[in-house]
Amino acid sequence: MSFLVLKKIGDAQKKKAIVDVRSGDTVKVTQKIKEGEKFRLQVFEGVVIRVDRKESHTARIVVRKIASGIGVEKSFLMHSPLVEKVEIVKRAKVRRNNLSYLRNRSGKSARLVAKDFDRVAVNTLKEDAAVEAPETPAEASVEAEKTEEVAAE
Repeated sequence: MSFLVLKKIGDAQKKKAIVDVRSGDTVKVTQKIKEGEKFRLQVFEGVVIRVDRKESHTARIVVRKIASGIGVEKSFLMHSPLVEKVEIVKRAKVRRNNLSYLRNRSGKSARLVAKDFDRVAVNTLKEDAAVEAPETPAEASVEAEKTEEVAAE
């Protein structure tokens, strides 16, 4: 098979927009779980310890949390139809992509330094932001002048 054919198939499976997840982020991943004939939603909250192939249709994150004193890791394919939503709760300052050293740590030594970020802006998808944002900077300045005039009156 040709590489171009494989690329077309992969691009067809991609979601239109996904959240920009980085290592060190604390995320809530909502996943569809099939039980018998029914589907239910399950939320898995933890720290992202690895991000793989961000731009590919096989983009993957590994999320780790401590449940009942035992470390649990799950790997999520970002473009999978079973992954409903990924929401970033906290963002931390880290200096590497693979945080596997957190597996050997517990308690205070496993803490990451928090970083300020705009939670609403990060969690809005690119296609949603394009709908709300004005098309050109000129239109934005015209709208700003109109709001200033209304506020002055």
